[in-house]
Amino acid sequence: MTQIAEIQPSELRRRLQAGEKLQMIDVREDEEVAQGMIAGAKHIPLGQIPDRLSEIDKSGEIVIICRSGYRSERACEYLQQLGYDGCTNMVGGMLEWQQEDE
Repeated sequence: MTQIAEIQPSELRRRLQAGEKLQMIDVREDEEVAQGMIAGAKHIPLGQIPDRLSEIDKSGEIVIICRSGYRSERACEYLQQLGYDGCTNMVGGMLEWQQEDE
């Protein structure tokens, strides 16, 4: 099994603040996303990914985001099997991201 790349929320925040344009996919459910999303992220619930692959650019890095980092890791594994090599899991998910906001 290929090792999944990881990014800390603090590193993602730093890169976004530096103006980097990153492809970010938020795989949480609608009611979770309603509580807030990272600006610029695209919302594709985990269960919809197989039907919405055309919305995910295969080239370059893809940062996958969920609540705690578990579902995003599953999404990374799935996408890697389909040849999406740039998948990066945001460790700690939105729970950690929001803690840094406080």
